[in-house]
Amino acid sequence: MPVGIIQPSNQIKLTNVSLVRLKKAKKRFEIACYKNKVLEWRSGVETDLDNVLQIPSVFLNVSKGQTAPSADLAKAFGPKTPINDIILEILNKGELQVGEKERHAQLERVHNEVVDIVAGKLVEPKSKRVYTTGMIEKALDQLSTQGAHKQDEGKGSGIATPTHAEDDGEHGKVKAKEMPIWTGVVTAKSAKSQALEAMKALIAWQPIPVCRARMRLRISCPQTILKQAAKPLKKESNEEGDTEKGKGTVKDRILSYVEEIESQDDVGAEWEVVGFVEPGAFKGLGEFIGGETKGRGRVEVLDMAVVHEGD
Repeated sequence: MPVGIIQPSNQIKLTNVSLVRLKKAKKRFEIACYKNKVLEWRSGVETDLDNVLQIPSVFLNVSKGQTAPSADLAKAFGPKTPINDIILEILNKGELQVGEKERHAQLERVHNEVVDIVAGKLVEPKSKRVYTTGMIEKALDQLSTQGAHKQDEGKGSGIATPTHAEDDGEHGKVKAKEMPIWTGVVTAKSAKSQALEAMKALIAWQPIPVCRARMRLRISCPQTILKQAAKPLKKESNEEGDTEKGKGTVKDRILSYVEEIESQDDVGAEWEVVGFVEPGAFKGLGEFIGGETKGRGRVEVLDMAVVHEGD
């Protein structure tokens, strides 16, 4: 009777793991990680690799305990690539294999984060008040159902009509198929990027009246520059209703970006205005200030999203 069973040297048995897989050079490589640690690593919460990996080895098949031969690793990642670099590439770029419960919990986390971000960035256009997360969630569910129908049918059913497309002339006539579609959250994208997609869809389709919360800015400019003629901007001169932005003085152009002025003062040799600006105009304002003042003017963000809460 044999004293023991000799296990092949390239087999390591592991249990209760999360797998990360990466296919390269026609081979599938895997690493064994602790549950929930991969997402923490990718989000930057966990920075210690030892707390992520169950074992610092690369496998062909973790469930069978089959480690990857050196020849396969050299062919796929390069002969001089350290094992630690290979592990990091798999960890950062590979596909995370999770169970049904983990997948559901992860999806719920991302969904809640997306809803929270959207609820903090969108307001009711007239009152400028925020919506509850429940109302935002209901509106996104409506868009998700609509988006699923559009993907199934190959064309829009039109349960909601974008309000701005009717008022912007021929430049605003956007076909339904070109409108942003929301089909729900996924775990493969960050919550921030998905929140931006959700906001675009909500603003386009208006299942509830929404608009981006305005930014509160402080703009400073030397008074010697204010009365100079501003250079016309080609982009703005082509947009209906914005032709005035391409005319007048530097001061006129700056104020054309400001939707509502809170205060306006002369501070020494500088002119300063505090006001509210639509997020979509922020980039253009910053570029204009930087170009016209040659770095002498400033745009300071006082509040990224101004909202009204309560009564």
